[in-house]
Amino acid sequence: MKDHRIDRKKAHSLENIIFISIAAVLCDAATYEDIEDFGKAKIDWLSGILDMSNGVPSHDTFNRFFKLLDPGEFEKHFSVWAQSIMNKNEYEFVNIDGKTIRQASKMLDTGSIHIVSAWANRNGLTLGQVKTSEKSNEITAIPELLEYLLLENSTVTIDAMGCQKAIAHKIRAKEADYILAVKENHPTLYEEIRSSFSLLKSEEFESPIEIDHGRIETRKYSSISNLKYISKANEWKDMRSIIKVESERLIKKTGEIQKEARYFITSLADIKKTAEGIRSHWGIENNLHWVLDVEMNEDKSSKRNGYAAQNFSMVNKLALNLLKKDRQKVSIRRKRKMASWKNDYLWSILELLNQ
Repeated sequence: MKDHRIDRKKAHSLENIIFISIAAVLCDAATYEDIEDFGKAKIDWLSGILDMSNGVPSHDTFNRFFKLLDPGEFEKHFSVWAQSIMNKNEYEFVNIDGKTIRQASKMLDTGSIHIVSAWANRNGLTLGQVKTSEKSNEITAIPELLEYLLLENSTVTIDAMGCQKAIAHKIRAKEADYILAVKENHPTLYEEIRSSFSLLKSEEFESPIEIDHGRIETRKYSSISNLKYISKANEWKDMRSIIKVESERLIKKTGEIQKEARYFITSLADIKKTAEGIRSHWGIENNLHWVLDVEMNEDKSSKRNGYAAQNFSMVNKLALNLLKKDRQKVSIRRKRKMASWKNDYLWSILELLNQ
């Protein structure tokens, strides 16, 4: 990466600042003060790895660095690295969705900090991110994110905001399949899909009953490949099926039964693979967004100067990728605690940067 700082003002190298930041976040650091304190506590260990002749950067130095760092360049380098450590022999479901960093957004007069991320579900890795000012701008952010993703041998899943003809075309141009949620923001398409399931015979598949968190849930997937009632089907690149998902959820404590029907379009023909892809989309919420908020306190982050929130979200995702790639079968929380206590374990995680 290029260093954006003036040479005469660089007391600490770009490599030192980024390495110390990643190592500190692996060890549960959440603020610039935490990173400085980590550096001072680990100065002897760091000196065996880095040139620490100028000491540990101050929290103000970390703040200035990340607020001015070009996020576009950082994100593209991150994406290249993340995709290099994937298991490319395994078929992948790439989930794309957005998340707002709420505390930083509340402190800004210029609008929300909304990050659209790509999550490789089976690999358990973040592949990239792009910032938008509002959730409504995901329509323009998603094509930008797709631009630098390698998507062969994968299916991309996106919620209703990304159900756009240009996005479907972009995914197919990347030699991937798509599953796009359809809601009332496409009223004609939505009603035509609903009518199709009333008038045409469908292929059906029921997933196993799920019992979790006091709920019993069943799902039935129905697929129709006959698109004669979809008036502009040919405008959706290689659309092969329309999908209906009927969910029934029993709340054991109250006995309440909740029912829901959702609709999708897809370039896939295999109903079981489509069902797996639709179900996989929860992975980006449960395994990325939830972990960022609960384990890394990202939602409470007050970083707001310049590009700080966007860049630090990238550092969090980089650290999370390393923690997910580590083979220890323990929680993220335990891994971070062990990394802070054991230098050898911390180094074993950081070595994954070079794979």
